Amino acid sequence: MGGVSASSSPQAGLPFFKGHGTQNDFVIVPDPDGVLEIGPEAVAALCDRRAGIGGDGLLRVVRAAADPAAADQADRAEWFMDYRNSDGSIAEMCGNGLRVFARFLVESGLAKSGELMIATRSGVLSATVGEDAADGTPGEVTIDMGRAGLPGPDGIEVAVGGRRWPALNVNMGNPHAVAFVESLDHAGELRSAPLTSPEGVYPEGVNVEFVVDRGPRHVAMRVHERGSGETLSCGTGACAVAVAAIRRDGVDPAVTGEAVAYTVDVLGGRLVITEHPDGRVEMTGPAVIVAEGRLDARWWESLTRQ
Repeated sequence: MGGVSASSSPQAGLPFFKGHGTQNDFVIVPDPDGVLEIGPEAVAALCDRRAGIGGDGLLRVVRAAADPAAADQADRAEWFMDYRNSDGSIAEMCGNGLRVFARFLVESGLAKSGELMIATRSGVLSATVGEDAADGTPGEVTIDMGRAGLPGPDGIEVAVGGRRWPALNVNMGNPHAVAFVESLDHAGELRSAPLTSPEGVYPEGVNVEFVVDRGPRHVAMRVHERGSGETLSCGTGACAVAVAAIRRDGVDPAVTGEAVAYTVDVLGGRLVITEHPDGRVEMTGPAVIVAEGRLDARWWESLTRQ
């Protein structure tokens, strides 16, 4: 991949890239100097799979110092991941998106392989981009996702159709309700949000994960992501699932003093989630940039006039 052009004028046509992490896919828009205003309607149009580029979300690549949402993090991280869901709504974090964001920084020459510090709406997070294999296969990316929160309350349930399950409330910088089920088919179509109770426990919506066991410290999941519907993968969701499974299985590293890793199969691939005794959660998985191009100038200009 060549270097990222600084030109983002409508006359030149907006440069964009496309990437995915375990098939959780994103439109990537470089905006180093923070000059673009991409409203919700424009995000939704870019992420539209028939009339746009198509993606589960949008990653705007901007220097932290150039964006008011991250300016207070600029002393710790040069780059800010401005993440939007495919419906245009703002989300606090996206684990798969962060891996793709880190991969993009390296492949575009904006950063070197190794450890990167990236600003997000959930704070500054560390990403480690592995060296490519001898055959050119991109190295995996490990994200330090910070510590999971277990805010409660007890008695949370999720429901699909006539079935109900108890769920654990896990916060990975964004909210998750994790339910262990007998079959992933019981989650239904997941285009619409599963019901959660008690009412009002998630005032800003929630990501809902349905989980089955595949073997020792090995689970599989499906997920409804708020603002996107069912996606093939959710990085923060996989972390929440591993944290919930660790608690269910009685191997909390804070208690045992030993790190524990769970393999989490998502529809788009496989992630490895490790929780450490100090509470830090790490996620390791692939991230690939698959395309680059420029938007038609007239189409982009029509979006920005809305």
